[in-house]
Amino acid sequence: MYLYKNWRSTVSARWFHPVLLLIWLIIGIGLRLANLTGKPPWTDEFSTLVFSLGNSFLAVPLDQAIAPDILLQPLQPQATANIQDVWTHLSQETNHPPLYFFLAHWWMQLFPTPGGLVSVWGARSLAAILGTVSIPAIYTLGWLTFRSRLVSHLAAAMMTVSPFGIFLAQEARHYTLAILWVIASFACLVIATRYLLNYTQLPIYLVISWVVINALGIATHYFFALTLITEALVIIFLVRHQISNQAKWSVLFSPLWQRIYIVAAATCVAGLVWLPVFLQNSYGSKLTEWIQEPRVGLAWISPLFQAFAAWITMLYLLPVESPQIAIVIASGVVMLIFLIWALPILIHGFKVQLQQPESRFITQILTVLVVGAIALFFFFTYFLGIDLTRGARYNFVYFPAVIVLLGASLAVCWQNESIGRWKITGKKAVILIWLMGFFSAVTVVCNLGYQKYYRPDLFVQLIQQTSQVPVLIATSQITHVHIGEMMGVAREFKMQNLPSPSPLFLLAHQDQDPNTSTTALNKTLQELPRPFDLWLVNFHAPIAEEVKLCDAENQNLPAINGYVYELYHCK
Repeated sequence: MYLYKNWRSTVSARWFHPVLLLIWLIIGIGLRLANLTGKPPWTDEFSTLVFSLGNSFLAVPLDQAIAPDILLQPLQPQATANIQDVWTHLSQETNHPPLYFFLAHWWMQLFPTPGGLVSVWGARSLAAILGTVSIPAIYTLGWLTFRSRLVSHLAAAMMTVSPFGIFLAQEARHYTLAILWVIASFACLVIATRYLLNYTQLPIYLVISWVVINALGIATHYFFALTLITEALVIIFLVRHQISNQAKWSVLFSPLWQRIYIVAAATCVAGLVWLPVFLQNSYGSKLTEWIQEPRVGLAWISPLFQAFAAWITMLYLLPVESPQIAIVIASGVVMLIFLIWALPILIHGFKVQLQQPESRFITQILTVLVVGAIALFFFFTYFLGIDLTRGARYNFVYFPAVIVLLGASLAVCWQNESIGRWKITGKKAVILIWLMGFFSAVTVVCNLGYQKYYRPDLFVQLIQQTSQVPVLIATSQITHVHIGEMMGVAREFKMQNLPSPSPLFLLAHQDQDPNTSTTALNKTLQELPRPFDLWLVNFHAPIAEEVKLCDAENQNLPAINGYVYELYHCK
């Protein structure tokens, strides 16, 4: 009894909640900054690095053999580059709005340039810090929705260790900033909901804040529009609720709803501003071809598994991408057992929140946000031919709502004396779920889960072990994504400062006709002195005649993530 009273007095102390939130922050920033440069940057990150510096991929020479230093020139900071340069190259060469790239431009100037190249740690640290800020932000959203310190802390605790959150925070990309705008926009929606339920007009500060947040969200990532669509579904849900309560449609024309219409109209204007920029970009369709590929056979059901995998990793993820098959199998078995154990607990907590009068309506609103977003993903996938489930990172549009619902469900569990047949207390169950999240976060930090799509470090090791003569690495090039693939390899050679001669790179450009890449490769091979080893990497074009004069490697070489290759010895 004494311990119980002492605990109650501690929890009620003014210092307790800020200190506990500070603990989540310390753990969160530690996980997000740990091993930050232990994983090589991949193509999307090279896009961030180059455009944030105010540089361009178009300066890289094509259809000729070039040295690594020439290929890496876009990664070198230029003293004269400014925000205008960032916007010019970004709008001409990619399909992203500029806000995050502007912030990264200023941020990366604070860090040294190892080997004359932009600091990857500096670039990734911005996303990591913004990801850490999402912890107090989700705490605030939890408080606004459920008015419960317990829900707030549990939501913050799960955000701290969410492997999905860690994955996004350790990439030099704009998703953690977008998540902050999603949280802020959801917060405005929750506050507006309370005003509408009380039949009180929205204050003007809320209207302005909501519009500004939505505008900044769109200026960070165009997919933020999916968040806005889910919020529109919530507004429709509120309309239906008020009409059913008052039994008349005239409620829609009352002054109560006028400011909601203002928010909607102003947000639409903020989004339409970017439409001309988006439409005039000639690279946009090429950069998104990977989520618009034709679907045949089992590809019709693969989105279901891709979506399910992304949902699971919001909560936990063990080393399923370990090089040791035994660890992979053991991780899969443990994850399955844990899901069977935890899912009924989470569903029970969710049902209880739906049954309680004080939390029922807000739980329904968060559910509409999550279910509406998932429905949108499948609508785009199956009806528009745009498979959004292929990019797990796109789930940022509703991720905060999932975390708050998770916190609300765990709050019910925390207050239970025992959990079903398992005969353990609710507090122990919550602690076990959090610890599973923590180990999952470590999995991502160690690159054993949510692995980088490209492993140039392993590819460079393979080249060093296999080739004893000069090397030409050739790839077919369509967009700057393919330049980024080779940049990763060139950067590894430069960072490792290897004693052997540096390889040459050929970016054989192709537009509509793959044979243009073949012609460029054929011409380059005729000009190079022999002997040399030719590595065809992600080369999607017919084999050149000069290649047929070389000897194909006959031993089985290991597969490397992101690099499909063939080796020829040209003697």
